Amino acid sequence: MENKYKQISKILWIIFFANISIATLKIIFGALTKTTSLIADGYHSFTDGFSNIIGLIGIRFASKPIDKEHPYGHKKFETIASLFIAGMLLLLSIKVVMDTFYRFLNPVTPQVPTIYIFALMITIGINILISQYEYKKGIELKSDILKSDAIHTKSDIFVSIGVLFTLIFMKFGFSSILDPLVSFGIALVILHAAYKIFSETCGILVDKRVIEEETIKKIILQFPQVNNVHKIRNRGKADDVFIDMHILTNPNMSIEESHDMVHKMEKVLNKKLGKNVQLVVHLEPYNKYREKKV
Repeated sequence: MENKYKQISKILWIIFFANISIATLKIIFGALTKTTSLIADGYHSFTDGFSNIIGLIGIRFASKPIDKEHPYGHKKFETIASLFIAGMLLLLSIKVVMDTFYRFLNPVTPQVPTIYIFALMITIGINILISQYEYKKGIELKSDILKSDAIHTKSDIFVSIGVLFTLIFMKFGFSSILDPLVSFGIALVILHAAYKIFSETCGILVDKRVIEEETIKKIILQFPQVNNVHKIRNRGKADDVFIDMHILTNPNMSIEESHDMVHKMEKVLNKKLGKNVQLVVHLEPYNKYREKKV
């Protein structure tokens, strides 16, 4: 587990320096050309770097081992860090909207040298590589923060593409009103990314079901000792799922036999679900009368 968190931290540091470099270039080019959409895109890219820092802090706390006060570990700190990223995106979208209204009231015709367009195309290419790499690693390492940060970076790609087309159209003489319109579109894209991250992280924090009940039930009923199963509950993250249930089984089974059966169930669930499952089972004696009541 410690090695996993070291890998995540290393990835976040690499992406942090890449994001800060890209953001700085965009803001400089935006200021030189007086293009609000490009400046807004630059701020958005800066939040990618800040989200990396939040991710690093979250990972540091999440990597702490189980202790007396935290018997389930500290893994949810990674999820909380993802929630902070969603909050940052929300605040950023509000700022971009405010800047957009200001530009509507005070329009400026940007000057767009061709070299800036090419520079933006290069940053888009870099962001695509970053996003794909980070999301792939997020799935591989089953990391909430890497996947959330990749979604953040992915939104940056769409924003930059919108800015790119704006610069091209304005270079060919289209109205300056196009710039604030695209900025407003950028705000909506950022807001959507915030909502996506928020909904996923909140699901973990409020113990939303991770696996369908029927999926678990089918696996458990394959055991010949099990007559029925009910009150199935599960919660957790992609890499750490807690499942508890009530199983109706032969009342004459010994404690040792029951213990072995539950351990086998946990191994099978781990294998078939492809997740790290921690199983708690409440055993109930099976008889026809009880079966009718369940």
